[in-house]
Amino acid sequence: MFLGEYQHSLDAKGRIILPSRFRAQLEPGLVLTRGLDGCLWLMSLEDWNSFAERLTERVSLGDPRGRDIQRFFFSGASEDRPDKQGRISVPEPLRTHAALERDVTVMGAGNKIEIWNPQRWSQRRTEVEPAIEERIADLQF
Repeated sequence: MFLGEYQHSLDAKGRIILPSRFRAQLEPGLVLTRGLDGCLWLMSLEDWNSFAERLTERVSLGDPRGRDIQRFFFSGASEDRPDKQGRISVPEPLRTHAALERDVTVMGAGNKIEIWNPQRWSQRRTEVEPAIEERIADLQF
């Protein structure tokens, strides 16, 4: 389980240092891909394989919307492992998708990690927080 919010930076080579709390879960491997809402999703290789399998099972080849969803996640995916300093590479197309420049917000989101442009995350959080009680009620939580 990934929890917490951290401020980090991309280095000149497009690498980010992952929070030390996240590294052990990701040592066997990870996948970084486009996420929803303009962020990146990072999953352990095990969680990615489960996600990819569920997505593949639920999409019919005859469904153009399903094919678009598969393309969105799979074409942007990049497999990696943290190096000895806990760094991973963020390919340029993924940096562009998430509008990542120098500073980044890395946050735990349960079974995945989200990587955000800090301004984008601040704006999103400001939009979501006032409605969170209503959204939880809608889930019958």
